[in-house]
Amino acid sequence: MKRIALLFTGFLLVFSMGCRQEAKKRFDTAKEKEAVKNVLEKYVIANENKDFNMFKQIWAPDSDIIMYGTDSNEKLIGWNSIQKAIKQQFANVSQTYISVINQDIKLNRTGNTAWFAEELNYNFVHDNKAQTFDGVRFTGVLEKRPNGWEIVQGHLSIPADTKLAQPK
Repeated sequence: MKRIALLFTGFLLVFSMGCRQEAKKRFDTAKEKEAVKNVLEKYVIANENKDFNMFKQIWAPDSDIIMYGTDSNEKLIGWNSIQKAIKQQFANVSQTYISVINQDIKLNRTGNTAWFAEELNYNFVHDNKAQTFDGVRFTGVLEKRPNGWEIVQGHLSIPADTKLAQPK
């Protein structure tokens, strides 16, 4: 009898652990990926329109978030550093147009963390000259918070073979 009770208790323990694991996975993957995609689209729109308030909506306002830019000295830690760089960029470029290609979004098992990789074709005017970077790689991490998805880490890089070119 003890053996049966022990086996039954073990079965209940394993079954309850499995139920808890399953409960953690209860979220709509497609819906959450679409929400992340919308945040990334806002990133593009905010750049194109120089909309600083939109940037504030999509970045976590934390002191430990990180953004690596394309310059070797561009390691920005904390919202204050990132917002300063954004404002400087807005002051130096105009007529920005960005197209997104090869976007890939992944979610963790509990649906509260997402990571992404995408390529940006980045067109803008700097010093009265139209310029373009094709294939700028943008990767990062978002967390789902009470106000929705927010970027907590980002990294922009330019492939070594990409040249700053004049658009045709």
